[in-house]
Amino acid sequence: MTMPLNLKSLTSLRFFAAMWVVAYHFWPNLGLAMPAVIAKGYLGVELFFVLSGFILCHVYLENFGQGRFDYREFLWARLARIYPVHLAVLLGLMLLIATAAMMGVSAGDKLLIWPSLPAQLTLTQAWGLSPLGGWNHPSWSISAEWFAYLSFPVFAFLAWRLISRPRLALVLALGLVVALNIGFPAVAGFPLTKATLLWGALRIVPCFALGCAIWLAWRADLVTGKPSGLGLTLMALSGVVAAALLQAPDFVAVALFGALILGLAAISTSGSSFLAQPALVYLGEVSFAVYMVCIPWESVFTQGLGKVIGLEPSHMPIGLWLALYVGVIPVAMVLHHAVERPMRTLMRRHGPPFGRARAASPAPANA
Repeated sequence: MTMPLNLKSLTSLRFFAAMWVVAYHFWPNLGLAMPAVIAKGYLGVELFFVLSGFILCHVYLENFGQGRFDYREFLWARLARIYPVHLAVLLGLMLLIATAAMMGVSAGDKLLIWPSLPAQLTLTQAWGLSPLGGWNHPSWSISAEWFAYLSFPVFAFLAWRLISRPRLALVLALGLVVALNIGFPAVAGFPLTKATLLWGALRIVPCFALGCAIWLAWRADLVTGKPSGLGLTLMALSGVVAAALLQAPDFVAVALFGALILGLAAISTSGSSFLAQPALVYLGEVSFAVYMVCIPWESVFTQGLGKVIGLEPSHMPIGLWLALYVGVIPVAMVLHHAVERPMRTLMRRHGPPFGRARAASPAPANA
């Protein structure tokens, strides 16, 4: 099988995952009962995590298995992908807090938590090192991603050992998803899919492993052609909706995310343009900024309107709520073009510090 480097449909999928998470966070502003599918929007993070395992195997696993993997170069590329946006949003929050203070508006004690700042700066806030939280809460997930990046050689070693046994890899990965999601609540007292600051680094592990196994299945042509890929994609999407409506355990949706990614990858291999339109791919490229800026944007929007028109943030008119929901996209576009793209290019061009790295492998936009 010829594997295209840039799987555009998976890039587009990132946008829908991000907007699902945003809908989950923003829905309470309407003051209405939350629909079942929206109520599962926090699982958009799981979808990102499974995608991450798939994409990183797609870009790096062959090099790892052939002894051409440069760990330092890999970590620098991953840092270039996530850190500039994280730091920009963090600095932006500080500026907003200072500006609000000068206007006599307090940021409250849930946002400005100085003891949590070192963990924020080192991307360790999801490792149990920042239990007080604060700052930009969604950044816990990129702390979890950073944990997976640091651990990638372990995932890659296991995946490479199973490269000729993709079915076994799928069984083991799905078993890990089920076992951790069933066993974790007995220890922690809450679902693994609700873990953020205390156990967020563990939350990514089964999803990332599943993404690696799905890549092995795709590489082995377990699903081929547009009809099979489209059928698997539609089945997975229908299953996610049904799981939400029936209040199935969250690990069911996680497993279905794997099927969804496998189906879309099979469609991409067939040369189909399904979910590969330039506008959707572009929105997928902006999705990381959408996710990272959504909470600060919500705060600015609701508090600003509260000052101007006395808006009650928990009972927004539908028109204003749509402006809030859709408005996060242009804000993210600014962040994407002003910070994310230029800083990622600059960091990758200069390479990691302290020595010379090998020439960087070409990476798709969604990596």
